[in-house]
Amino acid sequence: MTAVLVAYAGRHGGTRQIAEVIAAELGETGLSVDVRDAADVAGVAQYGAVVVGSALYYHRWRPEAVRFLERNARALAERPVWLFHSGPCGPGAATHQVSLPANVALLAARIDAERTATFGGRLDPATVRGLIPRLMASGQRAGDFRDWDRIKAWARDVGRRVRTRVAL
Repeated sequence: MTAVLVAYAGRHGGTRQIAEVIAAELGETGLSVDVRDAADVAGVAQYGAVVVGSALYYHRWRPEAVRFLERNARALAERPVWLFHSGPCGPGAATHQVSLPANVALLAARIDAERTATFGGRLDPATVRGLIPRLMASGQRAGDFRDWDRIKAWARDVGRRVRTRVAL
């Protein structure tokens, strides 16, 4: 059975929940899946494929996700890798495609990652800290904009691709 790592980085649990749903869908395709915080992953040698996700804050990936990609770039280049980020909030967030930040785009090219998926984020007024996030959470951007059907469909597609690209 092929082992797949789903590594994530976020501050308030929204991206972790997306990673868990992706892992569950991959598991349904017959893959063995580990879900781990990117900061806690020592290496990827035991995985046949990797999915990496980060929350977007001010159009930046979380530093833990960037460090994960940097630390494991050589090994990631030897296996299929899919990237996702979450974070657009407000009307139209579920379908808004956001480009990778420049530093992550360079890493993605270096490891030959698949095209990045953008998923809507969650902005909960009860959990935000700081003046600007509180202001954002008081308007139209407050709420949960994750499209679970789209996330699950993307994960099933990744599962199909893993099964065709990795010797089982």
